[in-house]
Amino acid sequence: MRLDDEEAATSCRLPISNSEIVKLAHGSGGKLSSSLIESVFLPLLGNDVLNKQDDAADIQIGDLKIAITTDSYVVSPIFFPGGDIGSLAVHGTVNDLTMRGAKPLFLAATFIIEEGFPIADLHRVADSFAQACRSSDVSLLAADTKVVGRGAADKIFVTTTGIGIIACDPVPASDRARAGDVIIVSGDLGLHGMAVMASREGLDLETQIRSDSAPLNKLVLPILQMGYIPRCMRDITRGGLATVLNEIAKSSSVGMLIEENAIPVDPQVSAVCELLGLDPLYVACEGRFVAIMDASCSDQFLATMKGFPQGAQARVIGRVVEEAPGRVVLKSTIGGRRILDKLAGDQLPRIC
Repeated sequence: MRLDDEEAATSCRLPISNSEIVKLAHGSGGKLSSSLIESVFLPLLGNDVLNKQDDAADIQIGDLKIAITTDSYVVSPIFFPGGDIGSLAVHGTVNDLTMRGAKPLFLAATFIIEEGFPIADLHRVADSFAQACRSSDVSLLAADTKVVGRGAADKIFVTTTGIGIIACDPVPASDRARAGDVIIVSGDLGLHGMAVMASREGLDLETQIRSDSAPLNKLVLPILQMGYIPRCMRDITRGGLATVLNEIAKSSSVGMLIEENAIPVDPQVSAVCELLGLDPLYVACEGRFVAIMDASCSDQFLATMKGFPQGAQARVIGRVVEEAPGRVVLKSTIGGRRILDKLAGDQLPRIC
């Protein structure tokens, strides 16, 4: 949820302090977003499906099990190395469906356009959206446009809803992690967040960082069809790997022990994060996911993933443990341990 100013927050009568309003004005994510969901939205809107807070809801309709998800995209700048707001909206929605073991099929979209937005840029966003739909094998079946006055939006915002058919059993879910499971990431972290940040701030880098924004269905669904079904999958978006793991640990009431030297991070991402005082474990990706896998078949799952170009850098980064349920602990390269908490606010606002 995004509030533009203190007056808007007051009119909504949200039970938050002035300091929290300031954080909201700079982005949504981490502890504050979770607090709003738990204190405002779930008590009023919650139900057995919504309360699970998975990437997509799964519902039974006749003989079909359907996954449905929705998200809004407000990235700034709207064009960045490796993508733009059009392709990002498609990829993000497709990936949320894929994380529930669903084959993405259909999208609906709303484009909120600020008065004065160049038609050429609108064509560029729409064309990118269309190309991303084709490469993801999904169809846009419903759409809406709204033009708002200058200053009421920042160029263009996109909201998407996706529907897919779940074709695996059991369905991966955030509350299914168990002690002894293996934690696997599909590739190196932080490319999307750093690509957007570098573009926004005009950083002069020796080599351009490109977003990892991409659809994950072409990687994940063939592996699921082979019978390798993770207990849980989550795409690593807002709040980065650390926040996603915290959410899974809380939902499953388990602990997690992560090996710092096993986590893949692009060297240039590490360098820029160090320069800016950021932690790559909290930087968003848009083409990476984490899987919690039964240890008995984790080797086969990992080997199969590595056979795909998108999963070539996949690796085991840790294990699920019984100790400290709801906590994620990082074992450093020198052997020390520290708690990885949820991100408090956003390191990088408006990166998706």
